[in-house]
Amino acid sequence: MALTLYLHPLASFCHKVLIGLYENGTSFEASIVDFSNAGSAAAHIERWPVGKIPVLHDSVGNRVVAETSIIIEYLQQHWPGPVRLIPSEAEQQLEVRLWDRFFDLYVSVPMQKIVGDRIRPEGATDSHGVAEAHVTLETAYDMIEGQLYGRHWITGEAFSMADCSALPALFFGSIVHPFGDSRPQLQDYLERLLARPSVQRVIAEAQPYFQYFPYRDAMPARFLEPAA
Repeated sequence: MALTLYLHPLASFCHKVLIGLYENGTSFEASIVDFSNAGSAAAHIERWPVGKIPVLHDSVGNRVVAETSIIIEYLQQHWPGPVRLIPSEAEQQLEVRLWDRFFDLYVSVPMQKIVGDRIRPEGATDSHGVAEAHVTLETAYDMIEGQLYGRHWITGEAFSMADCSALPALFFGSIVHPFGDSRPQLQDYLERLLARPSVQRVIAEAQPYFQYFPYRDAMPARFLEPAA
């Protein structure tokens, strides 16, 4: 197998890349990085010293590719499939890249701030930072709601890298900071994303790990495995 994706099934940024891979039916090997295991963590830090996941290894040329948007663009350039996740037209590319970054920076990052704060040790929580994260999500949700009017996907009629980014951001974001009744476009968009086969596969693979999600008590029952 030429491609190996180093990941964890619960990590939202890994979901973004997995959606891109599954959209195109790209063959790859998934290798789980367990940061609680010293050997697994050390091997990954040697691979990518900042220690973030996902990371793609392409054995053709022994190339390591990091950062989710770069991985998806790399795959389109070197391992193309039937779905173009970055359009060929320059203005459309800018729109896709804008909303890709928007979901990563203004939905995923504050969502992860809220989630991460729940698992901090007593006395080390950051209530001010969490409050700021909730405000950022409110603003982001309003902007997405406005962007979606008249559009099936976030930048138009074609599913793109921006929608790959949207799913994990909004899936987990809706749990830690619900959309509210005033954003029907946003709720409908998330349901369209969840109906996509590539997304359903990602969610199914993550489902056994949702028991470790710090906000598991707030997750909709349809995403939780029945108790043994």
